[in-house]
Amino acid sequence: MAFVAESRMIANCWLRPGNSYTTNNFLGFLEDTLEKLKGKKVSLIRADSGFYDKEVFDYLEQKQLFYIIACRLFYPIKLKLAYHKPWLKLDEGIEIAETTYQAEDWDAPRRLVMVRQQINQRPQAAGKQLRLFADEDIYRNYRYSCFITNLDFSAKTVYDLYRNRSDAENRIKEIKYDFGFNSFNCRDFWATEAMLNFVMMAYNLMSLFRQAILGTKVHHQMKTLRYKVFAIGGYMIKNGNRRVLKLSLQMKRREWFKGLWRATEKLNWPFLVPG
Repeated sequence: MAFVAESRMIANCWLRPGNSYTTNNFLGFLEDTLEKLKGKKVSLIRADSGFYDKEVFDYLEQKQLFYIIACRLFYPIKLKLAYHKPWLKLDEGIEIAETTYQAEDWDAPRRLVMVRQQINQRPQAAGKQLRLFADEDIYRNYRYSCFITNLDFSAKTVYDLYRNRSDAENRIKEIKYDFGFNSFNCRDFWATEAMLNFVMMAYNLMSLFRQAILGTKVHHQMKTLRYKVFAIGGYMIKNGNRRVLKLSLQMKRREWFKGLWRATEKLNWPFLVPG
C-alpha cells in the first residue's frame, strides 16, 4: 500500500501472495503509483527497511525523487553506529548523528542519518539494540535506528520527516477495523483484489468527506461518523407538490447538520456538468 500523508488517503494498493518478499516487484508498484498520481508532484518517498535495496535507491535517484528509507542493521552499519562520534543531543535520552555509508555493491556512498535512544529514559523507543560487540553492555543501554536519504536537510529534520511516516500505521488500522480490510476472502485472488480496491475507494471517499464537508481537526472514526452523521432516522412527507425529508435530529444539532448540506454546495464537483 502507498499513502498520501497530508491528505490521509490511499494512493495505491496491490494484493500479493502472503509469501512475497517486501521488495518483490516494488519498482512495478512504484511506477504504477506514480502513474496514478500523474500531474501531481511527489516531494518525498518514505519507506521502511523492507525497501532497503540498491535497486530501489538507484531507481529513485534516476527519477530524481527524494527519499528516506530505514536501514537494515547489517554488520557494517552496526559498526558505523557503534563507533561513530560525536552524537548531538536532541532531547532527554535521544541523540542523533550523520555520516556516509557505501555498501559493497553501491557505486557511490550515500548519506546515513543515525539515531540512538536510551532505553531507561525512553522505554517505548523504536529501534534495535546492537549485539555481538565486546563491550556489549554499553550498547545494551540504547536502541538504534538509521536511515538512508538523499535529502540535504538537517539530520533532525530528516528524522522528524521519517517519524511522521508512522501515521500510515493509523491508516492501516482504520481500514482494517472500520472497513473490514482484512476480514474477507473471495477464494479467488483477482476477486479479492477487486474487493480490496473497492474498500480503498470507500476509504478515500470518507477521507474526502471528513476534509471537504466536516472540516474538523479531529479525525473521527467510522463508528463515530455512523451515529453522528449517517445513521439518523427519518421519513418523507408530502407538502403540496413537494416531498420533504424529516430527520430525527435534536434542535441544537439541526443547524450544524444543515451546514453539511450547505458545504456540499460550495464544492466544485468535477463530475457535475453546468446546466
